[in-house]
Amino acid sequence: MSLDIVILAAGQGTRMRSALPKVLHPVAGKSMLGHVIDTARQLTPQGIHVVIGHGAERVREQLAADDLNFVLQSEQLGTGHAVAQALPALTAERVLILYGDVPLIEVETLQRLLQLVSEQQLGLLTVNLNDPSGYGRIVRSATGVVNAIVEHKDATPEQRLISEGNTGILAVPGKRLADWLGRLSNSNAQGEYYLTDVIAMAVADGLVVATEQATDEMEVLGANDRIQLSQLERHYQYRAARKLMVQGVTLIDPARFDLRGEVAVGRDVTIDINVILEGQVVIEDGVQIGPNCVIKNSTLRKGAIVKANSHLEGAEVGEGADCGPFARLRPGSVLGARAHVGNFVELKNAKLGEGAKAGHLSYLGDAEIGARSNIGAGTITCNYDGANKFKTVLGEDVFIGSNSALVAPVTLGDRATTGAGSVITSDVADNTLAVGRAKQRNIEGWKRPTKK
Repeated sequence: MSLDIVILAAGQGTRMRSALPKVLHPVAGKSMLGHVIDTARQLTPQGIHVVIGHGAERVREQLAADDLNFVLQSEQLGTGHAVAQALPALTAERVLILYGDVPLIEVETLQRLLQLVSEQQLGLLTVNLNDPSGYGRIVRSATGVVNAIVEHKDATPEQRLISEGNTGILAVPGKRLADWLGRLSNSNAQGEYYLTDVIAMAVADGLVVATEQATDEMEVLGANDRIQLSQLERHYQYRAARKLMVQGVTLIDPARFDLRGEVAVGRDVTIDINVILEGQVVIEDGVQIGPNCVIKNSTLRKGAIVKANSHLEGAEVGEGADCGPFARLRPGSVLGARAHVGNFVELKNAKLGEGAKAGHLSYLGDAEIGARSNIGAGTITCNYDGANKFKTVLGEDVFIGSNSALVAPVTLGDRATTGAGSVITSDVADNTLAVGRAKQRNIEGWKRPTKK
């Protein structure tokens, strides 16, 4: 059966106390609405219709995509009114209604819910709550049949004792929706058109209201303030950590791990505390990541080691290579197999060949460094003249003395050597020593200046 998905994302979120529209507040580095859209896409609908209102242009600008249809709700008159704004675009046999501030809803849960929908039956997602305050209550008959949903503000004291709450997530036969929405009334405590009133209409029309349960409250929790937002963040991270551990990753402390993107992992990976993975990360077998590292859009090959307090972005650490502690690998950086980058070394668009080493306190930018070459402490590639970038090329088995400045564009041949403290401004041939420094003078009897 064909499917249209409507995502309600027009609310202001006043309790966030923010200029940012509520649905754009992030969980795990992605907006809440972005999470919901990604989940919706996995259901392969014929259309995804996002109802926007407060901050509409900002929402549209941040999340615009060819497969999204944005629908404006100029006045926020309730959830029923919001869905009605998308009605002209809905043509599928089933319509699923989601919420832009409920980012942890699982694809599998929604698939189970959609299986309930037929011409004579709709699907309602509910959740059992320890404290249902604020939730609409699921009112059932003595035989357990759903009769209606009563909003908390409109519920009687007896109805407020019901622990089964409405998540708001609903799947309905498409051809019935227009009729039900047209019959909604705003005669309630809020003066709004409640989508939940559709349930009583469906029962009156002889349809069965079938229910599916969310796995837990957190899956269907919306974020109305920053406290709830933080709860969603931690639960997302808890789920992410569990999935990784099931795949064979050792997390020294799962509560101190953050995933803000997607990661593919091999076996026998160890990740220490306070590690953040962002974007697209690939971690192969036997990789070790020390504490307090940030790794973004990078690949760590088999047996690679990233030591404490290192920051990698757009980088590749080769098989058996290591970097850190306190290393920074910027976009375009590649360490070959068994290469080494030590503490306080920064790479930018630099490639180190197999077994090459830069032990400490160096900047290597726009550089190509051959196998087994050794970079002394304090070395920099002078790759920028204030307007243009230039490349430094080192052959194999090159030895760069400490505190050398390699002024690009410059090429050093295989087995070339530079004396410590040299400024290298021209190419160096194979097997050649280059010394580029002022001649030392010793001045006898020199008096230091004294304070006046």
